[in-house]
Amino acid sequence: MTRTILHSDLNAFYASVEMMLDPSLRGKAVAVCGSTEERHGIVLAKSELAKKAGIKTGMVNWEARQKCPGLIMVPPQYEEYLKVSQLVRAIYGRYTDQVEPFGMDECWLDVTGSAVMGTGGEIAEEIRQAVKEELGLTVSIGVSFNKIFAKLGSDMKKPDAVTVITEDNFREKVWPLPASDMIYVGRSTSRKLEKYGVYTIGGIAATPPETMRRWFGVNGLALWNFASGQDHSRVMHRDFESPVKSVGHGITCNKDVHTEEEAWLVLLALSQDIGHRLRIHDLAAGGVQLTVKDNDLEYRQCQAQLRLPTQSPLEIAQEARRLLRCNYRWDKPVRALTVRGINLASQKNPLQWDFFNNAARHEKRQTADDTVDMLRSRFGMNCIFPSSLVKHTLTEKSDPHDLVRMPGMMFQ
Repeated sequence: MTRTILHSDLNAFYASVEMMLDPSLRGKAVAVCGSTEERHGIVLAKSELAKKAGIKTGMVNWEARQKCPGLIMVPPQYEEYLKVSQLVRAIYGRYTDQVEPFGMDECWLDVTGSAVMGTGGEIAEEIRQAVKEELGLTVSIGVSFNKIFAKLGSDMKKPDAVTVITEDNFREKVWPLPASDMIYVGRSTSRKLEKYGVYTIGGIAATPPETMRRWFGVNGLALWNFASGQDHSRVMHRDFESPVKSVGHGITCNKDVHTEEEAWLVLLALSQDIGHRLRIHDLAAGGVQLTVKDNDLEYRQCQAQLRLPTQSPLEIAQEARRLLRCNYRWDKPVRALTVRGINLASQKNPLQWDFFNNAARHEKRQTADDTVDMLRSRFGMNCIFPSSLVKHTLTEKSDPHDLVRMPGMMFQ
């Protein structure tokens, strides 16, 4: 049986919500920016007018102001975005209970069992109209027979549009698109594909699957299936909660970092937040990933497995420092750092101690971390922090929304 899958993407979501909350912003170039008063803040979202003026997501604030002098910058209001996101999902829920979020502003819907309400295209059109009339927001919706092509459809016409991709027309509509347009084809994968002479989604489909496997491992075979229209992953039920895959935090520093000692302060501050959130979710990190961005905005990423899973901010920071020392040459100053706890497991899992690990010291450190958490829960996050951070303000406030979850398409 052919499925009917929708992918709904709210257009310029953060900026649109800001204009909904403050109608005086309508008809103006608006950007939602982190740290609007600081030079290191970046554009998180922009309105259509700001986009036409050349503003791009990820652009540094000062650069955005140079590009568009009349740009109105507003700080993010995550709680408001979440409220509106839930209102939109309530509209989706009128048609199906299979509503799988993909971030705050995107969702997949499986309306295969809702044929009595109309075709996929008709249902998508009803949703588009309802979101506009009830909330004043616009949405782009892709309709297809699988999740991958539905998402491609929502990207093909923006804003405020419905695109239908069928089993009969996907070769004409999808295959000429750049390979990078397909989900899970990132910058690195795209460069490697181009190296082998593959530039389009159709090019991926035309490459023998065993060749894709040889180039990219099991991920290459998955990409071939996606490009060939053979994605069979489910749209999860609206009550489904996918497991947390990693917990991380990254910042752009107030000033460029020139030494390992300066970087250590940043890593230590970031790890405080990571350890706190690991304990909230009763998880431990089995590894640490470090991403470094230099002042030329070039990224370098490395990761390592820990001897034992941990929630300790100090152990996470120490491993991040070791990764920095082993992998960064300091030929350029550092502009931004991101630390991520990866390979997560339940904190309740038994630990297997060896000669190199001290159980008593581990238990003592965990007791101290639990005490710090208790104090912060009563008196606020800033009531206690490492003494080495007292005189330093290299980092900005934590973003509580940086939890990476496995997408539902991973669950077959």
